[in-house]
Amino acid sequence: MTYIEDKISQNMKATDVLEGLSYSEKNVLVTLQRLNGRASPDKVFDEGGFQQLVEVMNAASWLQSKGALEIEESARKTYCLKDRSLVEKGVPERRALIAISQKTGSMGVKELESVMGKDESSMAIGWLMKKKLAHLDKSGPEPILHLTQEGERFQDKEMLDESLLQQLGVRDLDEGEVDPKALDLLKARKGVLQEKLLVSRTLRLSKLGTEILSLGVQLTEEVAQLTPELLQTGKWKDVDFRRYDIRTFAPSQYPAKKHPLTRVADEVRRIFIQMGFTEIDDEYVQPAFWNMDALFTPQDHPARDLQDTFYLKNPCRLPLEDEEVVRKVKAVHEDGGDTGSMGWRYAWSREEAERALLRTHTTVNTIRYLSKNPDPPLKVFSISRIFRNESIDMTHLPEFVQIEGIIMEEGASFDMLVSMLKEFYHRMGFDKVRVRPGPFPYTEPSLEVDIYFNGSWMELGGAGVFRPEVTGPLGIKHPVLAWGLGFERLAMLKWNLKDIRELYVTDLDLLRQNPIF
Repeated sequence: MTYIEDKISQNMKATDVLEGLSYSEKNVLVTLQRLNGRASPDKVFDEGGFQQLVEVMNAASWLQSKGALEIEESARKTYCLKDRSLVEKGVPERRALIAISQKTGSMGVKELESVMGKDESSMAIGWLMKKKLAHLDKSGPEPILHLTQEGERFQDKEMLDESLLQQLGVRDLDEGEVDPKALDLLKARKGVLQEKLLVSRTLRLSKLGTEILSLGVQLTEEVAQLTPELLQTGKWKDVDFRRYDIRTFAPSQYPAKKHPLTRVADEVRRIFIQMGFTEIDDEYVQPAFWNMDALFTPQDHPARDLQDTFYLKNPCRLPLEDEEVVRKVKAVHEDGGDTGSMGWRYAWSREEAERALLRTHTTVNTIRYLSKNPDPPLKVFSISRIFRNESIDMTHLPEFVQIEGIIMEEGASFDMLVSMLKEFYHRMGFDKVRVRPGPFPYTEPSLEVDIYFNGSWMELGGAGVFRPEVTGPLGIKHPVLAWGLGFERLAMLKWNLKDIRELYVTDLDLLRQNPIF
């Protein structure tokens, strides 16, 4: 093609695009021309006399799809405080550090609770241990906190997250101004930090846009659609109609379909039912007794801390109905009861067992079901929501779903459990499945199950045989095989997602373009 032929072709394209431009699109082009071909949407809005900023962005998007405009975007993260209370009164571990220092570096947990309150002292102890400022000595009748060398070093020295808190108390900070280690520490605290993503856009005329303007753009109103009013009044004879361009981008149409998580849940449910299981569920709110104590979890276990578990204020306690089961569980914790175990060797507290919480696992469903149905055979499962006091990131949510199940029958064995798990994942479409030892507080022996995906092994859950300390108080005489499997992680593998949050954001494009399996 010669230079003249190429120029004629370009002019023809520019003419075609110009004839199909709306008034708003023309106004954006003309305004950008006055602004030397480059400006922010806000500047175009002010200069062009638009009614709303959305008019500018809609017109710019259409111009970009036609090649007449380029939209440049840049983003930066900023951080601010959602809760300023830590700036005013300090982090809980600092107050605990001061209290322990005043007691020559050692202090009983009960004494710290009397100074700070039970909930806040529990949080402070968690952070003291995490930062290695203190260690907990449980060898005596009462747990004692002792300051470490690190704790002594920071008695009169500001910690990283404390320094960042003070800076954020004055002004918001950009990502580049923040120490990454201090940022991670603040992110681990619930409800303290807020992350904002600030996006700036610049509109810039393209080569085609400049050519369109060189043809002469007249800002006159044009009619894009023939209406009954135009026909009835005869005004259609006096108006200018905008040319309809059949080559202009049109949005895709997508059929209705179920959410990916719903589809995975349906598939999991179908497989278990085909394998002879029955689905069960129970309430979200449970007493700590069924969520922890009945599963032989000691009352000083870290999982019971506020930083791991959501406790309710109203009701703050729930009554325990079956006194015989309560008595046997108490005995198992204190000295092993009739199970042959030594128990945990402490004074079991009914008050602690009655604390109301949001269930932290769905094993609470199966253990309650077993208490009412202690005789074999039994094969049940659940796909249900659980709650843990987790910081939100690409692999963690405070609210998620767990796949839970048990088999109880005469002669049930560890080999049966392994075979069942492998069969389940094979039916889910994963060919390579392996198991390996894994410690869990209420099963022995225990295992973790992995599947091979995209060139590496990925852990998807835990399983095992309920310990006698769990089944004994319920009057169960036969082995109980149990498992708890990750649901969202399974869905992430099915759809090759890297961030768990993508499963729950209201991204219509992601949902529409998601394939149907």
